[in-house]
Amino acid sequence: MRELIMIAIGAAFVNNVVLSQFMGLCPFLGVSKKIDTAAGMGGAVIFVITISSFVTSVIYRFILVPANITYLQTIVFILVIAALVQLVEMFLKKTIPALYKSLGVYLPLITTNCAVLGVALTNVQNDYGILSSTVAGIATAVGFTVSIVIMAGLREKIEYNDIPEPFKGMPMVLLTAGLMSIAFFGFSGLI
Repeated sequence: MRELIMIAIGAAFVNNVVLSQFMGLCPFLGVSKKIDTAAGMGGAVIFVITISSFVTSVIYRFILVPANITYLQTIVFILVIAALVQLVEMFLKKTIPALYKSLGVYLPLITTNCAVLGVALTNVQNDYGILSSTVAGIATAVGFTVSIVIMAGLREKIEYNDIPEPFKGMPMVLLTAGLMSIAFFGFSGLI
């Protein structure tokens, strides 16, 4: 149990996928304009990363390793992630069309989000079991969601500030992301 807690804290805060490993920056920068949209993207990423961590771990342990075809792991993982994103996209389109429209092009981009694939590959690299992989997936996705919602909140507040012209728009967002990254660096001493 202690090991799972350490994996969860490490994945969510210490090695935050966005602010420490710089993966998943496309949706982080593109969808973090409003808190509602950021939370919706975070929910979709939580679902996709959690399920893909579980499924890819099962496939790796019970199909790829016994068949001695682990060299196909990246292709197989991408196919699993693409299928899961399609499920999320169909679900949101049918049940929450407003969120589906607000996420726009960034929802299908979860398929190519390097954070999702990075978690699956990191789980294999760290030789995590199925439960550890799933916990790492959940924690990584929660860390992504926390960082994107914090960024959205900051961007909503920054919108009403008097900012010099050269820093308006993306330069201010990148400066804010850099400062957030430095703040999350403070968690590095936890484990």
